Amino acid sequence: MPSIIGGTEETTTGVIRLRAMEHDKALKYPVIAVNDNKTKHLVDNYYGTGQSAIDGIIRATNILLAGKTFIVVGYGSCGKGVALRAKGLGAEVIVTETHPFSALQAKLDGYRVMPMAEAVKEGDIYCTVTGDKHVLNMTHFAAMKDGAILANAGHFDIEIDLAGLTKASSAKRRIRPFLDEFTLNGKRLYVCAEGRLVNLAAAEGHPSAVMSLSFCGQALAAEYLAKHKLSPAVHTLPVAVDDDIARIALKAMGVRIDTLTAEQKKYLDSWEEGT
Repeated sequence: MPSIIGGTEETTTGVIRLRAMEHDKALKYPVIAVNDNKTKHLVDNYYGTGQSAIDGIIRATNILLAGKTFIVVGYGSCGKGVALRAKGLGAEVIVTETHPFSALQAKLDGYRVMPMAEAVKEGDIYCTVTGDKHVLNMTHFAAMKDGAILANAGHFDIEIDLAGLTKASSAKRRIRPFLDEFTLNGKRLYVCAEGRLVNLAAAEGHPSAVMSLSFCGQALAAEYLAKHKLSPAVHTLPVAVDDDIARIALKAMGVRIDTLTAEQKKYLDSWEEGT
């Protein structure tokens, strides 16, 4: 590995694993966590996943979201985006979370928040966006309503315990190109895209306008690695670089903004005036 200058990581899941490697001293070269850019996780994850996950669910099922109870499993940047779009299409959104601050945010954003054991009694549609394993499992399947729809927009195909569901079901059939029906104790459960990322498997992923910001971060991260000697750890891009990406995006959109005056900059850097 001496010839490797460094790497860049686009995803939340990837950054979590790289930080675990760093903690265990298993990371042998520097990696820039592009996912930590504001122009990535607050744009790509929030706006991109929010739109594309809903797009994937609708393409897979052709369901009307208005009037449905939509369970968002996880309220990180992706979950926030999915919840917002589901609500915008008329669904009643319930959020389940394990992190107290994320749950607090969901509550303050106007969503109902409850444990999954309670949410499964109400949910019509479930979308997992956690980056974790078996957040929908056999205990939950047994309590779900007949006709519940399950989708994953988090990471690998293990957020939903599909192996357990397959083993316990008396029948399985494909009813649409990206939708499987499982019969469990006389009840029908529908899984989108084999439990894989629904926005990629059943739809087309994020729009190019969103991805351009993420790829800009990747390109500038590669340049930063080439110009700076970094330690074998997980690093973030300087805020100035992230701000440049936002500035470029605004220019491409034809948007102009104000700039601070010299007086305003001086005031922000001082502590004496106004106190």
